[in-house]
Amino acid sequence: MAEFTTTKLNPESHLLLDQPLLRLPVELSRKNFKLAALHVEHDKKALLGPLKSTANDSLSGKRSPSETLESLDNMISRMRNLKRKMEGFHEEEKTIHRQTRKRLQHLHDLYQIPSLADVKYDEWSRLRLNRLMADYLLRNGYGQSARALAKEKGIEDLVDVDVFVQCHNVEESLRRGSTQECLAWCSEHRELTRKTNNTLEFELRLQQFIELGRKGLLLEARQHAQKYITLNTDTNTPEVLRAAGLLAYPPNTRIEPYRTMYSQSRWDFLSNLFVKTHHDLFALPERPLLHIALSAGLSALKTPSCHSKYASSSSNASSSTTTVCPICSTELNELARSLRHVQHNKSSVEHDPVVLPNGRVYGRDRLLEMSAKVGLEEGRVKDPTTSEVYDASQIRKVFIS
Repeated sequence: MAEFTTTKLNPESHLLLDQPLLRLPVELSRKNFKLAALHVEHDKKALLGPLKSTANDSLSGKRSPSETLESLDNMISRMRNLKRKMEGFHEEEKTIHRQTRKRLQHLHDLYQIPSLADVKYDEWSRLRLNRLMADYLLRNGYGQSARALAKEKGIEDLVDVDVFVQCHNVEESLRRGSTQECLAWCSEHRELTRKTNNTLEFELRLQQFIELGRKGLLLEARQHAQKYITLNTDTNTPEVLRAAGLLAYPPNTRIEPYRTMYSQSRWDFLSNLFVKTHHDLFALPERPLLHIALSAGLSALKTPSCHSKYASSSSNASSSTTTVCPICSTELNELARSLRHVQHNKSSVEHDPVVLPNGRVYGRDRLLEMSAKVGLEEGRVKDPTTSEVYDASQIRKVFIS
């Protein structure tokens, strides 16, 4: 019974890491629907007025039949363009629905696995690891590698390659000093970001203003400020006021805050701001899922003794024991150093525990056996971790309360 409790699978705890797997398709579907609605509303306003005017002018004889037909042909052409756009949105929606079904099935498979010891759990975990690896590659700009991995493992519908590739392309364009791609992205998603009071578009316009000032195009800079910057006085008053004084200082000024505004590091700031805006919009965590999973796993296995100077034989040459703790291994020890360790509610001790003068606890039989193996005379014991030697009369029995 105890073994069953230990190996019983709790799907809910696993799904904590997989929330973006379902949330992103929902956000993409919402974006797709809103963009389709905007196109319909825009073309509706553009068609109803001319249609009504054409009908009235035709009935009253103000337009000739050829002019009426030409006007109708223009409206039909516009409606055909709208139809093509709607077909594109429909295909995108079908793709999102297919991906959502595959992801729901992937998570449903987890609920069909009764135990952690089941071979199906190993297969499901390996599939998730492939997803996490693809997510990590995408976040670090290795889109082709991530796409190849997803294709090889058959997880294309479980990985959002296109979303991250687009994000990386815009991010890189900002690091190269170009605002055009990011402004186009802002224009496409303006309705979605407006409710969040996001400042990305304002910062991009401010950067354009700074670049005009850097080139000495003062007239163009003032025109740009009147068109884009001063409109945000109510929401970004401090930034607008600083921008107002920027043109009075040359690009090589050492006076703050204008020195910082002219600095090339602003492009990194814009790049990071875009990534944060993008991930917030699509409900994506800022850290790679692989980092989150690895941090949780390391913390779950870490104990207070893992970074002790007596942690293992690999870090203590005088130790006569070899640890099997993964956190004490050379590969993971330094990686887990900054992480917190979890509080374990249950612990296990050896049979007939005794405590040495240095406060370390061992099982009596194992302690005596190891002391004999290292050649100590009878009546002497050696701490297998610190290599300290004590008289057997100095050990005390431990009573667990």
